[in-house]
Amino acid sequence: MKKGGFIERGMMALLPPVAALLMRLIHKLNRCEILDAERLAALRHEGRGVILSFWHEQLFLMILGYRGPGGRVLISASRDGELIARTLTHFGMGSVRGSSRRGGRAAFRELVQLGKEPLDLIITPDGPTGPRRELKDGIVELARITGRPVVPMCFVSSRGHRFGSWDRFFFPYPFGRGVYAYGEAIEYLPGEENAVFKGRILAAMNANEAKAIARLESYGLRAL
Repeated sequence: MKKGGFIERGMMALLPPVAALLMRLIHKLNRCEILDAERLAALRHEGRGVILSFWHEQLFLMILGYRGPGGRVLISASRDGELIARTLTHFGMGSVRGSSRRGGRAAFRELVQLGKEPLDLIITPDGPTGPRRELKDGIVELARITGRPVVPMCFVSSRGHRFGSWDRFFFPYPFGRGVYAYGEAIEYLPGEENAVFKGRILAAMNANEAKAIARLESYGLRAL
């Protein structure tokens, strides 16, 4: 057995439960609220599933703001993606593995099939490698084919650190205030051009984040 392979398997086994514990601890040590979760409740009352969309940089605590029956998160097939997927299992969340660079077509087909089931599809539309805050076409096609609305989701916080990665990944610190927000459901209109639909999704995501930032600022705090 190669030493490197043994160490890698050990890290893959150890890091996900540690990461899940850290996420729960940081969330517990922050004062967090959720805005407009009733938007999802109303759609589910109609028997409809959704596509949740948030930026890759906000990934760390997002699962703890999720309110729903469960879902599948689109995650890259990379080693980092494997760590994320294993961490999410500690929150009862499954994953679909693939990206535009590796396994993307198979992942898209799986998401389309999952769109027929009573669970949410969850996507970071600028992941896994950017450009930052630029929507890729996958979320547009998925909404068009499945008929599901895209619901923006976001998380902002008053304390934390931004890394120098492509997405400026945000790591929240304890003892801050955080705001999760759900935005307006955006549905594909028959005959609508993809660019127009993509623009409406982007506008809704920006408006939803602005709403969360405004709530944080109402407490005299600044979003990082």
